Amino acid sequence: MLGRALRLSLSPMRLLSLLALLAAPAFAQDTDLELVLLADASGSITQGELMFQRDAYAAAMTDPTVIAAIRNTAYGSIAVTYVEWATNQGVVVPWMRVDGPESAAAFAAALDGPPRGATGRNAIGSALLVARDLIETNRIDGWRRVIDFSGDTTGNTFGPPIEQARDEVLATGITINALAIVSERRWDSDTLAQQYADRIIGGMGAFVVEAAEDEAFAEAVKRKLILEISGAPTPRIVASLP
Repeated sequence: MLGRALRLSLSPMRLLSLLALLAAPAFAQDTDLELVLLADASGSITQGELMFQRDAYAAAMTDPTVIAAIRNTAYGSIAVTYVEWATNQGVVVPWMRVDGPESAAAFAAALDGPPRGATGRNAIGSALLVARDLIETNRIDGWRRVIDFSGDTTGNTFGPPIEQARDEVLATGITINALAIVSERRWDSDTLAQQYADRIIGGMGAFVVEAAEDEAFAEAVKRKLILEISGAPTPRIVASLP
């Protein structure tokens, strides 16, 4: 009786609207992108270089073109955390929602001050799995989920093999992108981007951006964030800016 009374009290147009609403799928997503920024803090990275990396990400996140890319996503926001990796992994900035200049500035400010998050040698496989767990256990439901790994090596002294960890991450539907930091101190820098393409990245639209250690690094970080946030089709390897 109650159902019949409800139908009689609704106009045909409102009844159709209600039925359409009930039939529509329930989308749980509340942001466009969950992004783990996984930054190298291993022994090859000096304290000065560590802060240089943080400053580059702070500048990139607050850049008007990055903010515009965020606002142009389907949900108008992203969720991001900044993690440093070495033998261990440490969260420098916990998950924050960024949807405009104020929240971007808050994220940038949070990068300035915390102590070094990780020390020791390289454990890339472990770092990828920790990043996966940070995505899987947060209380955010993003439409896309991405780990943004950066480093200057493929060394993996501790933990699971890189390829094994990568495959475990990809099995959850998470994409891995990478920033290959080209260093004159390393003999294999010329092939690092290709090594990352072969061994680390994977998932839908995965790519590697090359970045020099000099002033071009900040621009490479900004370019990479724009590509990740926008989801634009990207070559598998994006060469370093001249």
